[in-house]
Amino acid sequence: MSKWMSARRGAIAVLLAAGMVTLAACSSVGGAAVEDSSTASKGNIVWWGWTPDKPVADSLIAKFNEEYPDIKVEFVSKPIDAYDSLIGPAITSKDGPDVFNLAPGSANGGVGIFSAGAIDLTDAVQDSLGEGWKDKLAASGVDGLTVDGKLAALSAGAVYSGGLWINKDIFDKYGLTAPTTRDEWLSVCKTLTAAGEGCFIQGAGQNGFNQDTFEAIMENVAPGAYVDASLGKRKYTDSEFAEGLKIWKSLFDDGIMQEGAVGLQQYPDANNAFMKQQYAMIMMGSWYTQYTVRDIMVGAMEAAGVSNPEPFTMVPVPFPDMAGTGDVGNMFGDADYGLAVNTQSDQQAAAKTFVLWLTTSEAGQQAVANTLNDIPALSGVQPEWDGIELVNTEVQRQLLMDYSDQAGASTQPRYATINPDAGFEDVLKGVATGSMSVEEAQKTLQDALDGN
Repeated sequence: MSKWMSARRGAIAVLLAAGMVTLAACSSVGGAAVEDSSTASKGNIVWWGWTPDKPVADSLIAKFNEEYPDIKVEFVSKPIDAYDSLIGPAITSKDGPDVFNLAPGSANGGVGIFSAGAIDLTDAVQDSLGEGWKDKLAASGVDGLTVDGKLAALSAGAVYSGGLWINKDIFDKYGLTAPTTRDEWLSVCKTLTAAGEGCFIQGAGQNGFNQDTFEAIMENVAPGAYVDASLGKRKYTDSEFAEGLKIWKSLFDDGIMQEGAVGLQQYPDANNAFMKQQYAMIMMGSWYTQYTVRDIMVGAMEAAGVSNPEPFTMVPVPFPDMAGTGDVGNMFGDADYGLAVNTQSDQQAAAKTFVLWLTTSEAGQQAVANTLNDIPALSGVQPEWDGIELVNTEVQRQLLMDYSDQAGASTQPRYATINPDAGFEDVLKGVATGSMSVEEAQKTLQDALDGN
């Protein structure tokens, strides 16, 4: 176990201490475990998560109810930035959700923080898939959601980052192609800006997406260095990180990043601006594939405030070769979200039915695959492309199939082994605004890893 994970576990104990006292009190007063009033085919479930989007969750629930009409599931969407503060007290209360999202590592909904509130699903998944169940599921979804031998959640699917998405309609309008180098990126932005169009947008006020962009830069500078440093195999003070931080800063200094980027959030600000077609490029990952589906894009554009939306053609492209190394196209990812069953739920039998259906059954995983929001956790399940109405099938379909295959083949983690306490949020914002030098940033990251 790494030093940062040990420290994080200590913080977990403190964070949940009040809730655990409550649990202990309930046990001593009641003298019995929570009584389950549901069955494997009948119950009422409340599911909390920051993802998927509610329309997607509702579509998954509708598919589930085709097989299990007597299990009612209500999805309650929670803001990603507030999720941790909400789920902590909720899972120590009898009034909390029956099913809740967890994620690998200790980012939002981190399994390292909240696994104490989840039952162990090992026996349940073994009953569902048999003795060889691990071989049937993506390793990132099993290993990333297991804490001290306890399978705290089951992955619905994985998401990957590392590239960009472009509005191809805007690029075509000006005869542009996706930039593959720093100079080409600057040239594209110059052309678009001169035409009154926004070039690239990022909500640099939201740390997770800054880390995505920085990891993409580091994968270009020195593949594997970003993860190696988080594991103590390499120093953040190494020259490769100096180069990566300088490239990160150049995005702001050279005008690739839009004005006021640090004051915006990726969701909803940057996402809404891209959906309004105010910018031609955005840093997003494989989860953005869902918006290539005509109906889902219409919904996203309406949610962004577009009246009478006309869907546009968006496609994924590799992150440009900013360092000139030729190492491009690398992606990194983890399980998007895992479904956990609350230890305090009085609907555990029905909750397990729902969780197992969505994460391990072919029907559930096919439903997940067809949303294009996640790459399924169950081996062998692929989107049914013939039944998916894309905005521009001729242009998008093969690109999306290749993109999905490339992402699924990646073994590079996104958050699973990354120290959330390393100070990335302050460092990346500080370097971007000039309030922190590259050298100070490197020392801050290394000191945090070393526990200084």
